[in-house]
Amino acid sequence: MMILGKKLGQTSFIDDKGNRVCATVLDYKGCSVVGNRTVDRDGYIANIIGFLKPKKLKNPQQKEFIKKNIEARKHIKEERLDSAENLIEIGLELKVNFLIGDKVIVQSKSTGKGFAGVMKRHNFAGLRASHGVSTSHRSAGGTGQNQNPGRVFKGKKMAGHLGDETVTQKGLEVLKIDQDNSLIFIKGSVPGKRSTIVRVYK
Repeated sequence: MMILGKKLGQTSFIDDKGNRVCATVLDYKGCSVVGNRTVDRDGYIANIIGFLKPKKLKNPQQKEFIKKNIEARKHIKEERLDSAENLIEIGLELKVNFLIGDKVIVQSKSTGKGFAGVMKRHNFAGLRASHGVSTSHRSAGGTGQNQNPGRVFKGKKMAGHLGDETVTQKGLEVLKIDQDNSLIFIKGSVPGKRSTIVRVYK
């Protein structure tokens, strides 16, 4: 089962052994099924899951939700299935069926950090603090070779754009589930800043 949620932030959590651990809180209120894919029509089986009410929608998108007589959703994701038995009724709001202690996969966009140097982006050591190094302590150093091949190879680690890309983390533990308030507590950190849309599945 897949759930779409919003990252609310981090907090500390006391586990059964009395240890204090870091936990990320996700809010999945408003996560519902907005459509299905079937073998006859689409060639595969999937649940289409929507999350959060949109402020504005284009007419063609709006018509799709009106046709199905369901509330519109801003974020849409598909969950592929093995059999048609697992298809969920359209319009049904999802409840988490994870158990405490389950290991889940979490996917979201990491925090964008703009243009970053090699020390921040690739963990380079930087140049020496003295002995002739002047005004280039955080630079990458040499990047090319001599006359042969006389070029910089593709994929060379250099300064550039850091963050703002999809990151998948596997094996994160579910610490607590609050069905009344639609909250999931996940052990450790989840990529992205507050209000990032997070995809959680087994």
